[in-house]
Amino acid sequence: MHELTATAGVLTTTPAKRRNPIRWLAFLFFGLALVFAAIAGVQGDVFFFRLGTEALIFGGLALSVDLLLGRTGLLPLGQALFFGFGAYVSALVLKQGLPSFWLAMAVVLASTTLAGLVGGVIAIRAKGVYFALISFGLAQVVSKVVFNTRELGASDGLIGVPVPQISLGLVGVDAASPGGFFLFVLVFIAALYAGLTYLMETPFGRQLAAIRANEHRVRFLGFDPWRYKLAAFVLAANVAGLSGALYPMLRGFVSPELMFFQVSGNAVINVIVGGTGTLIGALYGSSILTVLKSVVGSFTAHHQLVIGAIFVMAVIFFPKGLIGYLVPALERRWARKENPS
Repeated sequence: MHELTATAGVLTTTPAKRRNPIRWLAFLFFGLALVFAAIAGVQGDVFFFRLGTEALIFGGLALSVDLLLGRTGLLPLGQALFFGFGAYVSALVLKQGLPSFWLAMAVVLASTTLAGLVGGVIAIRAKGVYFALISFGLAQVVSKVVFNTRELGASDGLIGVPVPQISLGLVGVDAASPGGFFLFVLVFIAALYAGLTYLMETPFGRQLAAIRANEHRVRFLGFDPWRYKLAAFVLAANVAGLSGALYPMLRGFVSPELMFFQVSGNAVINVIVGGTGTLIGALYGSSILTVLKSVVGSFTAHHQLVIGAIFVMAVIFFPKGLIGYLVPALERRWARKENPS
């Protein structure tokens, strides 16, 4: 579709601004989340609020996986390390220090930056399956250390984490309020998504895309891929850690299981089912699979079989994921509306 413009008295046509299907699907996701909150609030159902909050928190972990897998070309099989690390740091700050939300998040941000630098220096030098195995190995080592450390609760984890009051200027949010905390986490995850989306449109994001496409050519052009991949690794660690920091505020406890391979594997599945490299697909995938796990789990204890079957079908029939299927469908529909002939 074209728009008419007048230049020096002459009418010319210029292409109309194209709609962005990814942006439209992102608005749809957060709009549906608000509708969900309204329905759950009317029904006064605490369970659905907590289930939705958990889906959003694990969606933050999936965002960090998509940053590495979909945007940088690195498969992280141990991203739960930083998610669980952030959860433990947050729980320790809330239990041992002041029960301050912003203090906990600041400490998590600083500590995950340091942990991401150390882990990145170890893992980034490897490529392909070797990077995946190193990230997996790091998570296994740390999770076993936590599992056997009495000061961290050992296999029982840390329980009795106090619920903080979240101060937002003149407004406060009580994390003990299911509805209020859900809306806060929704805004928090939306901010993470918006920040990553903006960053991917900067020269830094384009460098990551170039590294994913052809790392050797990037090096030939005079850029150091290792530095960009390390920065992406640290950023992904921050996103995973900050998302994990919300978990003890929701559940009141943390356990070593948050660092296990199952959590990392589920995050990778969320990204692939939702659409690798789209970012918003990570949130869609996390929401869909969290709800499915809850629904199927109410009927059978073998819900992982169903999740595994969905993953296999998604890889076979929808290799680009849900968003990868919806984006071209929306573009074709909009094209037909703009050019009905």
